[in-house]
Amino acid sequence: MKQFYRIGYLLLLLLSISVTAQEAKAPASTGGPSAEDLAKQLANPVANLISVPFQNNFEFNVGPNEGFRYNLNIQPVLPFTLNEDWNLISRTIVPFITQNDVFYDGSCANGVGDIAQSFFFSPKAPTKGGLIWGAGPIFLLNTAMEDAFGANTWAVGPSAVALKLNGQLTYGALANHMWSYAGKGEDISATFLQPFFTYATPNGASYTIASENTQSWLNDKFGGFIGVYYAKVVQISKQTVQLGGGPKVYYGNNPLNPEFGFRANVILLFPK
Repeated sequence: MKQFYRIGYLLLLLLSISVTAQEAKAPASTGGPSAEDLAKQLANPVANLISVPFQNNFEFNVGPNEGFRYNLNIQPVLPFTLNEDWNLISRTIVPFITQNDVFYDGSCANGVGDIAQSFFFSPKAPTKGGLIWGAGPIFLLNTAMEDAFGANTWAVGPSAVALKLNGQLTYGALANHMWSYAGKGEDISATFLQPFFTYATPNGASYTIASENTQSWLNDKFGGFIGVYYAKVVQISKQTVQLGGGPKVYYGNNPLNPEFGFRANVILLFPK
């Protein structure tokens, strides 16, 4: 019965987002980027665009007791100009988690998870072949308030992204690998891979298929999901935002994998 209440709450949230998007107007023409340009930049992890995504993840049938988990990831993206040829892109993921009945019936936990901080050094111009890329370090910070929300360790490693823009299409992949170097938790050696494919329309809408996969090499656990998302760049009062969401289907042998989930994004945009 609890699941039906949660699904009903999710449907009401999506309905309110849909109504807001219908009432909002497309960004006004002020000499800045168009809604189409912004949709394309949002598909590019190393675009020269300040954004603050609020990524809402609703996950159902999680863990051995088939519980519920809500994960809000606040993910500010801040580009910095280093010189006429290079940008530095800072991408931070701050997770706020609440979960019920995940490990046993009646269990409940709320708090901040481990923060992930990435830096990408990226050329301002694509290569001659049209490839856009960035590379740099990623850090996992031991900030989890509950043992269930983090690894109880500190980790670091390399991160890279490569993509191509082909008209309305953007496709590529982001990857990183982290090793633990301190902390009281178990050692970490994990690889993350996120291929993505986005089609952006002239009116600022976009359709995305993306997969997020994590392989833990020390305990041979693999978990991932594929998601299908719709999003639209709109103007609400004086603030440009992208609203979107879609379902996620999980796979792998990680015992804490949900059976299914839904993602709803609200992204604040600050175009230059």
